[in-house]
Amino acid sequence: MNKVILIGRLTREPEIRYSSGENQMAIARYTLAVDRRFKLEGADNQADFIHCVVFGRGAEFAENYLHQGVKIVVSGRIQTGSYTNKAGKKVYTTEVVVEEQEFAESRKAAAANGGSRKQAAPSGPRQPQPSSDGFMDIPDGYRDELPFKN
Repeated sequence: MNKVILIGRLTREPEIRYSSGENQMAIARYTLAVDRRFKLEGADNQADFIHCVVFGRGAEFAENYLHQGVKIVVSGRIQTGSYTNKAGKKVYTTEVVVEEQEFAESRKAAAANGGSRKQAAPSGPRQPQPSSDGFMDIPDGYRDELPFKN
């Protein structure tokens, strides 16, 4: 079984690309800083920097809602690969192919941790806003994918 679950913060804005061809698909890449559970004596907290890639609707979600400093939970699988660089040297890669991703903290907590986003003109679906009952509104386009409907 190849299953990974990570909790970490984005180290920078996600890099978004679209595949070419008739059926274009969004591809997002980002790096998560994941704290290690142990601490060496006299040392600061240490983190691992995990490269992640997500495809399709998940990549569109990353483009619209994820940004540097946001704490998220991802689950997926580890994928390894290799390529030959311009110098002719073989380079080995390891990344997490994200199957699910979600926020790990509230917007208020993210802002307190330095993860506030500078607002620009919206490029996609509107940001979810809390309603009077304390739940978040579902952005347009995602409601049809829910297993339940009201």
